[in-house]
Amino acid sequence: MNKFIHLPAAAFGLFLLHACSQGGEKAETAYPEAFDVSNMDTTLGPCQDFDNFANGTWKENNPIPPSESRWGSFNILLEENEAKLQEIVNGLLEKEDHSKGSNEQLIADFYRSYTDTQQVAALGIDPLQPYLEQINAIETLDDYVKLVGTMRPVGFTSFLSMYVDADDRNSSMNTLYVTQSGLSLREKDYYENNSPRIADIRKEFVEHVTRMFQLMDYMPDHARENAEKILDFETRIAGIQMSRVEMRDPVKTYNKRSYQELKALLPAFNWDVYTGESGLKADTLVVRQLDYLKGLNQVLENTPVEELKLHATYHLLTDMAPFLPREFQEESFHFYSTVLSGVKERKDLEKRALRTTNSMLGFPLGELFVARHFPESSREKMVEMIENLRETYRDRILDLKWMSDETKKKALTKLEAFTYKIGYPDKWKDYSNIDIHPDSLFANVMHVSQYEYGEMLDKLGKPVDKSEWYMTPQTVNAYYNPTNNEIVFPAGILQPPFFNPEADDAINYGGIMTVIGHEFSHGFDDQGSQFDWEGNLNNWWTEEDRANFDALTGKLAAQYSGIEVLDSVYIDGKLTLGENIADLAGLTMAYHALERSLQGKPEPELIDGFNWKQRFFLGWAQVWRGNITDERLLQQVKTDPHSPARYRINATVSNLDEFYDAWGCSEGANSLPPEERVYIW
Repeated sequence: MNKFIHLPAAAFGLFLLHACSQGGEKAETAYPEAFDVSNMDTTLGPCQDFDNFANGTWKENNPIPPSESRWGSFNILLEENEAKLQEIVNGLLEKEDHSKGSNEQLIADFYRSYTDTQQVAALGIDPLQPYLEQINAIETLDDYVKLVGTMRPVGFTSFLSMYVDADDRNSSMNTLYVTQSGLSLREKDYYENNSPRIADIRKEFVEHVTRMFQLMDYMPDHARENAEKILDFETRIAGIQMSRVEMRDPVKTYNKRSYQELKALLPAFNWDVYTGESGLKADTLVVRQLDYLKGLNQVLENTPVEELKLHATYHLLTDMAPFLPREFQEESFHFYSTVLSGVKERKDLEKRALRTTNSMLGFPLGELFVARHFPESSREKMVEMIENLRETYRDRILDLKWMSDETKKKALTKLEAFTYKIGYPDKWKDYSNIDIHPDSLFANVMHVSQYEYGEMLDKLGKPVDKSEWYMTPQTVNAYYNPTNNEIVFPAGILQPPFFNPEADDAINYGGIMTVIGHEFSHGFDDQGSQFDWEGNLNNWWTEEDRANFDALTGKLAAQYSGIEVLDSVYIDGKLTLGENIADLAGLTMAYHALERSLQGKPEPELIDGFNWKQRFFLGWAQVWRGNITDERLLQQVKTDPHSPARYRINATVSNLDEFYDAWGCSEGANSLPPEERVYIW
């Protein structure tokens, strides 16, 4: 998904963040009805360091496994979900006669193809040869453009990308987008920052590309020289790309242009050839980064075709490395997981097979998952909680002192228009036409990619399917989609410690209710607030109210920008602003929703010596507890719009008067003077 869809936690990528499930025999974690006090470290009080107060002993007793870059509640729940998925897959593998095209056949045979390492080893890089021959045949820039268009359906990455998505200014219709791409290191700061830590990563990248070329015997005598050329080329395109902070502005990244205007922006790139090969063509489209296309024209005019061929060869190789023989997989893992994220060990074959199958065929597998592991009662409970929180949000908007009645009326209209999806799609997609065989891993991957591309292409110029899900049901996450004005909660996250039907209400409100509030709040963060109740990019604010909002959010951004997470490495308060707004607002809404639910009832009893207010915040801390490697922490700060988990706990509560009241705080590391605290929603 290419538009910004907000998540409560960093999305779990295909190969970047792994779980440690051993399969169906693993017992589920037993979660207490309240809060496990044995996880606490009370040597520091809650006002000094709330994260360690609530989670210190847990963090000490739960070091990061060698196959992970971080370890916390999200990872543990992911592991538990994958144990259930592995059990499902193991059951499918016991049969050989699944109907062709059935979910069972697709899943079982894809999994078998991944675990058939002898077949993968025997093929070597032969599956790449047709594509390598096309790259080697390139003689002109137009030849390169043709290759990029031809290979787009199988997921080939280049220095720009086109995709189909809902039109930000006409949310009921799909349109075509053009955006920047092509950075192996994911973020431009990795190419421009001269700190020793980042400079070492660039050196490691050159070593990595060198080894990859040597493994495939691609001009081995010039492998290092060619690797340096790739780094140089990517540094040039990084220099003209928008930063992640700049890309957070949906107005600046919405530039409607005619096809002829697109051609004039980047005349060196033969758009007729590209669109003819890719099928991605429309009379009008949206350019995400105008200056990038303008600057790219000069880069292309001054880049030898041979360097473009090198870039294409490496990206083909690295994109497909997970489906090539072991030595390619291990080299790719070394750089992208060990160097960039601090992961020490690869997962075993079965775990990698499950993760890849889940990534490629997530919805067919998800359909089997929810049939076994998501009761309808959980859906009903979620509806009740969402509506409770909507009422709380309504009251908070009405009580705002910084917003005029005119803008409040429109904010309430947007709040009322919020829709939600819970658990799983009401209608499942048909994947039966994908050709999957038990002995053809590379071909299987290509077939899935082609299916997904065809599905995207078929949307171009058509109405948006508002029922579509952009996350599989088993995913441990949730999201807000601004063009649908909807919040979505997959079944995967509606389990302990986020949601436990047996738990104390205060713990549940500090867990899943804060996630619900977080997603609601994304409709009113620095990006989502620019979309109206119909999901269109449209300013519904008065000038004065927007200025008040910007002043408050600027103050919050400055708070987070002052947090040092590593030596001379700070959180980027502007990059993380949307998530920090949502954390703060979500926690606030959940607290007051809990308070609302207790009106007219007896005061809840103490549990383990903690009152309901304190248990609420303990529930919040439990959700975000975790450990992280320094390498992954650096990567997160550079590339992730979410603040690191420790600061999601401490920095958020430091802004809430309710936290100070609950714990009797007056001063300490977690304390801010009242005039420095930020309340937005």
